[in-house]
Amino acid sequence: MRVIRAASAALLGAAALALTAPVATAAPEGNITPFGFSVTPSTIAAGGKVTLSVTDCDESATASSAVFDNVTIPKGRTATATVDFDAKRGAVYKVTFTCDGSSGTTNLTIAGASPSPRPTPTVSPATIAPTAGVRGGLGGSVGGVSTAQIVAGTALVMAAATGTIYVARRRAEGRGH
Repeated sequence: MRVIRAASAALLGAAALALTAPVATAAPEGNITPFGFSVTPSTIAAGGKVTLSVTDCDESATASSAVFDNVTIPKGRTATATVDFDAKRGAVYKVTFTCDGSSGTTNLTIAGASPSPRPTPTVSPATIAPTAGVRGGLGGSVGGVSTAQIVAGTALVMAAATGTIYVARRRAEGRGH
């Protein structure tokens, strides 16, 4: 009889763990590569220079995009590329890295039109607010709870409570009072 109780408790615990475990998400299919790559910075103005880097590549790699010429990246080093001056502001371009026959992509965003220069405000000492302590509170720990999460949590609590009552009643019946 104890084996059944232990098995029931283990099954209930495994079910609760499975229902509360986060869901794993895979990387986009084109970006699973045996080497690492990056574009720095990932947002650049038209005409700017980006640094292209590749790691864990046994030979020279290449980087290509519609917004700059093809670039060869020597093994263990980085390379720079100049973004075309006519790149569309606010557009996102794909950068493709190729190494040892594998390729992966990342995005390069072209910065939007530069905002008009704003005058620097002058602050007189009389307008500076005195510093205050940190405001305590929830800090966002409660926000973002959806109805589905509430229902799932309630179902888990009910399942645990039902299991506890079931085990307690079975134990009481076995004593024969």
